[in-house]
Amino acid sequence: MADQINSLEELGAAAGVDAAVVVEEAPREPVRDELGRSYATGKRKDAVARVWIKPGSGKVTVNGKEMDKYFARPVLQLILRQPFQVAGVEGEFDVMATVKGGGLTGQAGAVKHGISKALQLYNPALRGALKAAGFLTRDSRVVERKKFGKRKARRSFQFSKR
Repeated sequence: MADQINSLEELGAAAGVDAAVVVEEAPREPVRDELGRSYATGKRKDAVARVWIKPGSGKVTVNGKEMDKYFARPVLQLILRQPFQVAGVEGEFDVMATVKGGGLTGQAGAVKHGISKALQLYNPALRGALKAAGFLTRDSRVVERKKFGKRKARRSFQFSKR
């Protein structure tokens, strides 16, 4: 075992690859349509939100209604404001979203996910803050399906000895 490899440079040299070759990632380009908007799809549970953002006064419209009319609970409104607070761009973007499926909490999470993805597409410099806060990751938890021979997904029928 005299010719043991101790580092990645030695491994590259043994394979005939130059260790000084560094792959540089190209800087991300903003993705905007002809109207200056960025589009993204957000998902949470069974809810799917289509979100467009553009520079503006901070107006949020969900399914044609104002945010405080559609999401009446303050907690849900707080969820929608989180991406802007983390990115430090509160009141700088108008949001137009259409959301289908699920309940109000799932829909708020879907719109939040869509806003985060659209912000990152509009200004790639915001990606680090949004990713660190976990807003770009889709929450994949969904309701487990009911199985045959069970009362619910896991709950069995009541057992009777006699």
